[in-house]
Amino acid sequence: MSAAGSKERTEPAVHRPVAGFGDLVHRRPETITFLLLVAICVAVAIANPAFLQPSTLVDIGRASVVMGLFALGTLVILAAGGIDVSFTAIAAFTMYSLTLLVQNYLPGLPIAAVLLLATVGGAALGLVNGVLVHHLRVPSLIVTIGTQYLFRGFLLAFIGTVWIMSLPPVMGAFGRLPLFRLEAANGAIITLPAYFLILPAAAILTWWILNRTLMGRAIFAVGGNPEVASRLGYSLRTVRLFVFGYAGALAGLAGIIHVCANRQANPFDLVGTEITVIAAVVLGGAKITGGTGTVLGTVLGVLLIVVLNSVLVLVGIPSTWQRLVVGSFILLAAAFFVTRQRRR
Repeated sequence: MSAAGSKERTEPAVHRPVAGFGDLVHRRPETITFLLLVAICVAVAIANPAFLQPSTLVDIGRASVVMGLFALGTLVILAAGGIDVSFTAIAAFTMYSLTLLVQNYLPGLPIAAVLLLATVGGAALGLVNGVLVHHLRVPSLIVTIGTQYLFRGFLLAFIGTVWIMSLPPVMGAFGRLPLFRLEAANGAIITLPAYFLILPAAAILTWWILNRTLMGRAIFAVGGNPEVASRLGYSLRTVRLFVFGYAGALAGLAGIIHVCANRQANPFDLVGTEITVIAAVVLGGAKITGGTGTVLGTVLGVLLIVVLNSVLVLVGIPSTWQRLVVGSFILLAAAFFVTRQRRR
C-alpha cells in the first residue's frame, strides 16, 4: 500500500463547528423577540384561554397599525445612524390640519386623495428634518427635539386646539370600512378594518427599499460609518433627506389613519409614544448606533409591545402600573441584547 494511501486513511477528519443558538441570535437578533412573543402568548393562553379569542387577536392587529407605521420609519432612520423623536408631532400636525382642510374646504375629496395628501404632507415635514440634520451638522436627536416643539407649537398656536368630533364623511366611512367580519360566541360582531392592510403594504415596501435597492445599501453603509460611505461615493445628503422624508411620510399616513380609526381629531394625541416606538424597533434587533435592523424584527418588536399592553389589560393591571411593567420589560430585554453582543 502506498504512503499516500496510508496518510489518507489515518489523517483525522476535520469537523466544522455547527452554528449554535448563540450564533443564530448574533446573526438574527429578532429570534429572541420572536421567542419572547411566543412565550408570552403561550403563558397567557394557558392562564386565560380567552386571550386566543378572535376579538383579542383583531384588537392586537388594529392596535399595531399606527405604531407599526411609526416603527418602520424609525427603523429606516436608525439604520442610517440617526434618531428621530419628531414623528408624533409630524403625525399630529398632518392629521389635524388635513382634517380641517377636508372638513371646511374639500368635503367631497376621495379617501385615496386624503391618504396621499397626508403622506406628502408628512414627507415635506420630514424633509425639513433631513435638511437641518445635514446642514447644521448636529446630532439628529437634537434637531428632531427642536422640530418636535416647532411643529407642535405651530399647530397649537396657528391651526387649532379644539377637538374635531365630527369627521368628514369620507374619513369616517374609511375608519368603519371592514376588511372582514366575524361573529363571536356571544353574538358580538368583530371587525378587522380595511386600513389594517396599509401596515403590511408599508412593511413590504420598506423591506424592498432596504434589501433590494441601492438606496437601502447606502442607508446601511451610512449607518455603519458615514465617512467610509462618503469615500465610497454615497451621498450623505441624499440618504439623510430620503430617510427623514420617508419616515415623515409614514408618520403623516399613520396620523390620518389614527384620526379615521378613532373618529375624532385631537391635536394633543400621540404625545409621549416616541420612546415606546423606538423601544419596539430596538427590541426587534436594530442597534441605536445604526447600520443594522430588519423589517421582520421591527414588526415583531411592535407586536411584542402591543401584546404586552393587551396582556396587562386582560389580567386587570391598573393603567398606572402598565408603564412600569412595560418599561421594566424593555430594560430587561435591552440588557439581554447588550450582554449577548459583549460576549460575542
